[in-house]
Amino acid sequence: MANRRATGPLFPPPCGEGGPRVAWWVGVAMSTERARNLRKTMSPVEATVWSLLRAEPFNTFHFRRQVQLGPFYADFASYQARLVVEVDGSQHFTDDEQAYDRRRDAFMHKQGYRVLRFNTLYVVKNIEGVHAAIAAHLPHPPA
Repeated sequence: MANRRATGPLFPPPCGEGGPRVAWWVGVAMSTERARNLRKTMSPVEATVWSLLRAEPFNTFHFRRQVQLGPFYADFASYQARLVVEVDGSQHFTDDEQAYDRRRDAFMHKQGYRVLRFNTLYVVKNIEGVHAAIAAHLPHPPA
């Protein structure tokens, strides 16, 4: 498959073709295989959030797992709602990881996405709060 170049500031939904693509924004090869591997190795907490996003009323916004946005992968994203949901484990509490997350979030904001971050402990202890926070950030909150 020939490499394709994106033509605008917003990224179109992935088409599902395999093989590496050249990322026009940084000039590096991006791997669909990496996204597949990330989807196969979801943590139990990520699986809980995925189940929440796949159920009513969020399923109307068609969330996807391990979505490639520029040089980054979002845990969950809805192109329609322009919303990214991240589930952060304890590794995200270091200064280096927090700086990396700020860069990721800034990039995604520039692409028109809002980013919600939840740590795993919060998800485990308050899934209703996660549900309410996601619903509050959707363009037209579901019933």
